[in-house]
Amino acid sequence: MKTFSAKAEDMNRQWWVIDAKDKVLGQVAVAAANLIRGKTRPTFTPHVDTGDFVVVINADKVRVTGKKEQQKTYTSKRGGFIGNQKVETVEKVRQRRPELLVHRAVKGMVPHNRLGNAIITKLKVYAGEEHPHVAQNPKSFSVA
Repeated sequence: MKTFSAKAEDMNRQWWVIDAKDKVLGQVAVAAANLIRGKTRPTFTPHVDTGDFVVVINADKVRVTGKKEQQKTYTSKRGGFIGNQKVETVEKVRQRRPELLVHRAVKGMVPHNRLGNAIITKLKVYAGEEHPHVAQNPKSFSVA
């Protein structure tokens, strides 16, 4: 008996919509990461991109638990120069670009290599209700 290994070109990709309104950030991120990675499919293969496309709407209304709104920080070093480290709280990121909260959470849950870079391009995050992917007929995915 041979071991089955999926091929990326043979995959029939679906589109899913996750409504993040009043959902916990981590739970939304886990659901999105599993879908774009392909872990919900019976043909999941770790080294092949077998996942679906995911559209996350209402990213500006996602919840964080505890005191993370004021205490959790996002750090970035721009340019590699001394003293050029930028630190932002969840509250400031939500005001500036609320899509980044969900995008960064999901990006941390996919592999950190070329496969992960290809997988994360299938994630589409929008702050409001509207999204331009209506033509793909996305199915609704409920987060527990």
